[in-house]
Amino acid sequence: MIDHSIEPGHGDSVASWTTVIIIMVAVTAGTIFFWLEQPVLVYASGALVIAALFVGWYLKRAGYGVGGSKSKGAGH
Repeated sequence: MIDHSIEPGHGDSVASWTTVIIIMVAVTAGTIFFWLEQPVLVYASGALVIAALFVGWYLKRAGYGVGGSKSKGAGH
């Protein structure tokens, strides 16, 4: 049986939410630019996705990841 009282603690941090939001905006923009036939902006959106991964990594190293020194508990 699965014990749901144990909080896994993954994904609820400033680093993860920031990364996900940047990626969602980049993919949305890339899709719109694809429809508008703007290949340079499509590639720029792809670069923004890669940049978001570095932002998330940096925030995690700065203490904003799950269990980091600057992150708060989920409070559930």
